[in-house]
Amino acid sequence: MIENKNATRTDWIDEDDAPELSDAFFEQADEYKDGVLVRQGDTSQIQAVTKIELLLENDIISAFKARGQDWQANMTEVLRDWINCHPV
Repeated sequence: MIENKNATRTDWIDEDDAPELSDAFFEQADEYKDGVLVRQGDTSQIQAVTKIELLLENDIISAFKARGQDWQANMTEVLRDWINCHPV
């Protein structure tokens, strides 16, 4: 048998010793779907998402990607703000 010499040793033996996750924990947790942030922190803001194909100019995508790994969530916020400022 080959041992993994890089394995870390844990003092946690019984899985019943794990702390119970409270509702407060989940209210603060971010939710990701396929690596994309779809909900940040508050369970009252869960939104359904639809995956679409959208053609945008490279400079627009680059500007959003420069804001960090949550660039798609940031783009959603910008679009939501625009919708709120331009009611039908």
